[in-house]
Amino acid sequence: MKWTVLSDNRSCDVSLETEHGLSVLLETDKYHILLDSGASDVFIRNAMHLGIDLSTIDYVFISHGHSDHAGGLRHLMMINHQLQVIVSPDAVSGKFFSKRRYLHSITTEWPEGDRNRFLMIEQTQQIADSFYIIAHIPQKQPIPQGNQHLFVQNANDDYVNDDFRHELALYVDGLLFTGCAHSGLENILAACPYPVKTVVGGFHLLDDHETEEELTELAKRLIKAYPNTQFYTSHCTGDKVFAILKTVMGNQLHAFSCGMTITV
Repeated sequence: MKWTVLSDNRSCDVSLETEHGLSVLLETDKYHILLDSGASDVFIRNAMHLGIDLSTIDYVFISHGHSDHAGGLRHLMMINHQLQVIVSPDAVSGKFFSKRRYLHSITTEWPEGDRNRFLMIEQTQQIADSFYIIAHIPQKQPIPQGNQHLFVQNANDDYVNDDFRHELALYVDGLLFTGCAHSGLENILAACPYPVKTVVGGFHLLDDHETEEELTELAKRLIKAYPNTQFYTSHCTGDKVFAILKTVMGNQLHAFSCGMTITV
């Protein structure tokens, strides 16, 4: 199994484009799965630069409805006509907004037509052999404080705090993809009933939100509960946050960036 970062806020290759978005190509012996599609068609151009053929993708997994994770989907569906899209119906129907710095929409522009290619996931289920989707993640442990800036618009056009019922996680052969982990990394791990060797995704731990003490305690809990798990993060994990977590987690925590390929 290997995974390659096609879109991220950071890059290890100056010839690749970056954006506030996330897209990772996961390749196993059985499936080629695009994990989120970034904010635009940046991941397509980066894939071309890296010599990656996106026509081989079997599934696109959309972790939640925000446009920095699903905005590129409509571009991909124009060039790949057989892939299936795994997504929550609440992600597709929702109207999402951020009030960080200023009020702005982060709602995805979904592809028109081809809805027969969408696998709408409403509960945790198996997609195929060793391939599972985790839905409606219980939020028993703390959730990221950055969520306070994020809202959905209800039927009365009021802005209400997003409860992230539209967020999904993906598990394939020991790898757990968290998307942005808005539901909280610990909660996603707890909701996964399968052995996790590798965690990949954003942790939605923004700089200057959680305190250093809170982050240190989180890191201690993670290495105690998951001593044999490797954690890879970027996108919505702040640089200062990463440094604090790294101090505690050591060689269990790694940063990824655009263009990086990891074989596990």
